[in-house]
Amino acid sequence: MKNNRTLFIVLLIIFNIAIDQISKFWVRANVAAYSRTEIFGDYFTLHNVENEGAFLGLGSDFNPILKIILLNVLPIVVLTLVLFHVFRDKTLDRFSLIGFCCIIGGGMANLYDRVLYGQVTDFWHIDLGGVFRTGIFNIADMSVMVGMGLLILGNFKKKKA
Repeated sequence: MKNNRTLFIVLLIIFNIAIDQISKFWVRANVAAYSRTEIFGDYFTLHNVENEGAFLGLGSDFNPILKIILLNVLPIVVLTLVLFHVFRDKTLDRFSLIGFCCIIGGGMANLYDRVLYGQVTDFWHIDLGGVFRTGIFNIADMSVMVGMGLLILGNFKKKKA
């Protein structure tokens, strides 16, 4: 049983990293830099932008040392701690376990880009006419957000029980 859980965790994290890296590879190879292509009108568009910061470019104008600490070192420490928590805490419910794996996988995928390229490729944008609008994001960002949603859902389910 322990091996099944460990294998599930590892495979889910690897899946999140792989699908993100494959999508970014495809975008870098097939979408012109700084372009905008309509997929579903203005509601869902495809781009190819490089983000030197974190969420919505936050920190892109920091000095290089601060950038390394906040965008590389700190995420490595946090992701390592969360990974240890996932492997050690056998009482995690299914939602929380999957949520943490999505967060770790998405975080590692973006961290990989920052270390290898010095920036993260973002390519999707959603604008539902003022009702809902995102910044330009990627699959790793989606993994982190889905993971957060699953953690919240798991927490609500715990409180109900």
